[in-house]
Amino acid sequence: MSDQRELSAAGQRLLEVATEVFYAEGIRATGVDALVARAQVSKPTLYAQFGSKEQLVAAVLDRRRAARQAAMTAFLQQCAADGAERLLAVFDWLAEGHGQEGFRGCPFTNAAVELPDAGHPAREVISAYKDWLRSTLTRLAAEAGLPRPEEVGFGLLLLIDGANARVVVDGDRTAMRRAKQVAARMIGADHG
Repeated sequence: MSDQRELSAAGQRLLEVATEVFYAEGIRATGVDALVARAQVSKPTLYAQFGSKEQLVAAVLDRRRAARQAAMTAFLQQCAADGAERLLAVFDWLAEGHGQEGFRGCPFTNAAVELPDAGHPAREVISAYKDWLRSTLTRLAAEAGLPRPEEVGFGLLLLIDGANARVVVDGDRTAMRRAKQVAARMIGADHG
């Protein structure tokens, strides 16, 4: 989904502000007028740079997708663990995010809830990220020699999504650590 066009300084500022505000306050709750005021840009800047609020939302999520994928890929490249422990390390990496100030769940899942229209341009980005995460988990399961790695990848994604939902539902910032324990039992790994 990545759009290769260059953004102006004002477009970059709008993208940065929208990234923060959409996550902290919600996509639907944030009107165009409030958004451009906070970014100190004009409405025509939003439309010239992104075309619509919907395309801005897609650009925000695509930016998050690229950053998240790059960060997890770098983490996995530096991860000293191997086999099933490497797969479970993904849960540790995600749990770190849960502990950060202002964390309020997975931005992709949160956006999907706010954007039920399957035709919304952001839905493509959301699906691409979730597909990438599932395929990464599947690949790690295969590398660990686990039977039925596709089923394992799908099951682990469900655990991750459930742990993210616990943050949104009741503020449980320990859910990802507990999801790791369930994942360890699921894949038969010795883990305390």
